[in-house]
Amino acid sequence: MSDSKVVIVTGVSSGIGREAAQSFAARGCRVFGTVRSIARTSALPGVELIEMDVRDEASVRDGIQSVIARSGRIDVLVNNAGTSLLGAVEETATAEAAALLDTNVLGILRLIRAVLPQMRRQKHGRIVNVSSVLGFLPSPYMGLYAASKHAVEGLSESLDHEVRQFGVRVSLVEPAYTRTRLEANSPRVSAMIDAYDHEREIASRAIACSVNGAPAPDGVARTIVTAALGKWQMRHTPPGQASVLSKLRRFMPAGPVDSSLRKTFGLA
Repeated sequence: MSDSKVVIVTGVSSGIGREAAQSFAARGCRVFGTVRSIARTSALPGVELIEMDVRDEASVRDGIQSVIARSGRIDVLVNNAGTSLLGAVEETATAEAAALLDTNVLGILRLIRAVLPQMRRQKHGRIVNVSSVLGFLPSPYMGLYAASKHAVEGLSESLDHEVRQFGVRVSLVEPAYTRTRLEANSPRVSAMIDAYDHEREIASRAIACSVNGAPAPDGVARTIVTAALGKWQMRHTPPGQASVLSKLRRFMPAGPVDSSLRKTFGLA
């Protein structure tokens, strides 16, 4: 792929999405970045902002149609918008789980369904779904977030097989903890159970410590650009912890991986 592509990045108001949008623009791409409110988003040089709520079918459809009307094509879609949730699985209300999955999984589905007709017509395209190392690892007290990323992994691999016939490929980017507002400000479940208080607090402190010591999102942004514009491969892990964890999951026996994970979270 050449650099002069039309690129859509969801969730560019901050963090990974904002860095990725700027990185694409620096490569000479025409970049459209989605935000829930343009009025509350600071300008991004070289990025055309599109107001869109990934949880709303009509909003997604209208946003994608406006991009096609202005650019005539869509070469790359980066599904980055997402949310998180901290709490034990038992503590998670069905409504809370549904809201998280609506954004992290169904939001991606809505964007995919909106862009694929155009990509099929033009007979090329690249879809990059931002997953996480929690797409292949468990995460105590972030079970629903991990479940959503596991779902993104299965959806992406399956979709890639379906759309190759149209010249479209799908890739995953799997970052580890990154210093962003999403990581730092994870909302908590609303109805906590006393029995989990001690471990939940230990795990919460471990997560906060990992986020505080995590790299800035620019490294993940570079990996997204490579996944979108470079030679196709299914999985991309940014250098550092994400790459190490991917290798450990693939090659280490399950027992040591389990013990290492519990040690990381400070669990007995």
